[in-house]
Amino acid sequence: MVARIYKPAQTAMQSGPARTKEWLLEYEPESPREIDPLMGWTSSRDMKAQISLAFHTKEEAIAYAERNGIPYRLAEPTPRRLVRKSYADNFRFGRLGSWTH
Repeated sequence: MVARIYKPAQTAMQSGPARTKEWLLEYEPESPREIDPLMGWTSSRDMKAQISLAFHTKEEAIAYAERNGIPYRLAEPTPRRLVRKSYADNFRFGRLGSWTH
């Protein structure tokens, strides 16, 4: 079973960079999730899908995978684009779009 080493992206619901500085090692699913016919819940028989290990650096995660003989796939993070925007820009003179209520 292949593990994936990646740095998680910032969620849409948070404004700060919490839990985005660490590297995660998670196993990729072996089988697709199944829908229970009686209750409609989504389930899986894959127990390794519940494992998520956090590391401070990418090198620590790679060393752990190699030390334990876990095949891994490394996903490098894409750099975040800098957004320079303020609330006052919505009311700026010479704004391109029209301001409506």
